[in-house]
Amino acid sequence: MSNSEAATAGSRITPRLVESLYTEAMLLADEARTYFDTASRADRDALDPFVRVGFACESLKVTTRLMHIIAWLLTQRAVETGELSETCGRRPERRLGHAGASDPQVLEQLPAAAKALISSSIDLYERVGRLDEEQLSDQPVPSPARALMGRLERDLIWNAPR
Repeated sequence: MSNSEAATAGSRITPRLVESLYTEAMLLADEARTYFDTASRADRDALDPFVRVGFACESLKVTTRLMHIIAWLLTQRAVETGELSETCGRRPERRLGHAGASDPQVLEQLPAAAKALISSSIDLYERVGRLDEEQLSDQPVPSPARALMGRLERDLIWNAPR
């Protein structure tokens, strides 16, 4: 059984799912860049100065979420192609990065287009987060009995008369 077949058999994360999520993330990143860089100027200018700061913070949160998602998906691709081992792909630094939560009080004051992009980024981040968590639950839990047996064996070897 190949790595991809084993991964598919024990997990819902398939190459097709990774590609679909990657495409969604890249399209959303392009939409967000277009909106927050240029299209939102009129929306931004109409906001109260305090809300404008919240708007800027939320645009950074969207970018952060999307970059974490894309990095995680690229890691999944690397595992699938054999560039990274499954163990390496599941290391803490390769898991989905933390992205700050949006402030509901700020969100309610933002333009509809900004709210839609923020909501879409949160939804995608949560979906990928569930897949990331699922990967950990797919791993067998180490047996405490086996760990104790291993320690006893090591102790016997090191303490054996020579």
